[in-house]
Amino acid sequence: MITLTPAQRQYLKGLAHPLSPVVIIGEKGLTEAVIKEIDRALAAHELIKIKAGSDEKETRARWQAEICSTLDATPVQLIGKILVIYKQAKKPAIQLPR
Repeated sequence: MITLTPAQRQYLKGLAHPLSPVVIIGEKGLTEAVIKEIDRALAAHELIKIKAGSDEKETRARWQAEICSTLDATPVQLIGKILVIYKQAKKPAIQLPR
């Protein structure tokens, strides 16, 4: 996991704004299959949105923390039921500002 500066976080939020969620966490919660799908999506896109099915804010925050720690990713934003996650690729397509 990398530590983002406020400027980098703001930049990623801007890039994420037009994106649609690529993974949905449903009734069964954060399963191993969902984690694998998130990992594939991060490998393909670096920056993704995830839609969380839970109405509980604490549950969504816990899911975001678990995803990031499991996949060595970085949380960008948690707004409503949308989690924004970033994981820098070996050959990054997204160039973060300094």
